Amino acid sequence: MQDHSLNRRHVITAAGALLAAGALPSARAQAPLTVGVIYVGPKGDFGYNQAQAQAAAALKKMPGLKVVEEESVPETVAVQKTMEAMIRQDKAGLIFPTSFGYFDPHMLAMAAKYPKVRFAHCGGLWTSGKHPANTGSYFGYIDECQYLAGVVAAHASKGKKLGFIAAKPIPQVLRNINAFTMGARSIDPTITTRVIFTGEWSMPVKEAEASTSLIDQGVDVLTCHVDSPKVIMETAEKRGVFCSGYHASQAALAPKGYLTGAEWDWSTPYGLLVKAAQTGAAHPNFLRGGLKEGYVKMSAYGPAVSAAAKTRADTIRAEMMKGSFVIFAGGKVGLKDNKGATVIAAGQSLAQTAPELEKMGYLVEGVIGSIPG
Repeated sequence: MQDHSLNRRHVITAAGALLAAGALPSARAQAPLTVGVIYVGPKGDFGYNQAQAQAAAALKKMPGLKVVEEESVPETVAVQKTMEAMIRQDKAGLIFPTSFGYFDPHMLAMAAKYPKVRFAHCGGLWTSGKHPANTGSYFGYIDECQYLAGVVAAHASKGKKLGFIAAKPIPQVLRNINAFTMGARSIDPTITTRVIFTGEWSMPVKEAEASTSLIDQGVDVLTCHVDSPKVIMETAEKRGVFCSGYHASQAALAPKGYLTGAEWDWSTPYGLLVKAAQTGAAHPNFLRGGLKEGYVKMSAYGPAVSAAAKTRADTIRAEMMKGSFVIFAGGKVGLKDNKGATVIAAGQSLAQTAPELEKMGYLVEGVIGSIPG
């Protein structure tokens, strides 16, 4: 991290201190706009932060924009200092605090203090009447890609044991674990997914230990939902098992065993939010989209993916693109969790936009493991 970033977080200039909340400039049509992007880890992490940084890089190519960034900002009051410094020193009119823990209370506190600045958070469940109008959230239905990755994993697995290394048991993570498992079990209902929660978004030592443990248990395909899949992909490749990526492509880390991956394309929501700020349009408070809308995409297939796997995954992907494929559906007998309780009744289904899915608190049948208390 560069020194000016540290200064921005910890030192508020005297001139900036004169700016009160009501004195901050509002967005005007085509006025120059400064955008702040804040990352919880390094931008080149082969994962979550890298995917966000790729979108920030796309913004830098847009006219009338200045982009300021800061890496490795913890989910503590430190991020409030970073946001405030970007507003006061850099005159940021739109801020992307990208990490899950930045939302409440940190982003909400800054939004209340600076009502003329726009804040866009990744993954937070913005609620009308509860959260300020100058805040919002964007996220993607990446469980569509995880479902497809599960389909591919099922074709590659010989032992019918898949492994999933997860950070924290928040709804977005559970949704990915479940979709991956359901995709795999749509090919072979005897397949299981063993899950290990590390408790941290980035904990390379625990991620390496979890990878080793799962492989020792007979898992032959590994995937994950952590900030940086780097260690997991490298461990899988070293041990000679397959892997499926997340956030961005990790194909370069596992040239033999990389099957595919679920990737973000944050440039889509970033662009919409910036355009609204530049033109003075209302702040988009709740942005969601999947494959069809260009919020998510699949990694290219690796050399180990069979023709049958490609055909099946591509067929389902085409249905998703048309909006005719439903992941979370009860079917004829109902969808059960891994404790035997029915979570979606027979004949019922939940569209990708259903708010219930953003409050998910269960692991589906076929997942071996439990949600930490």
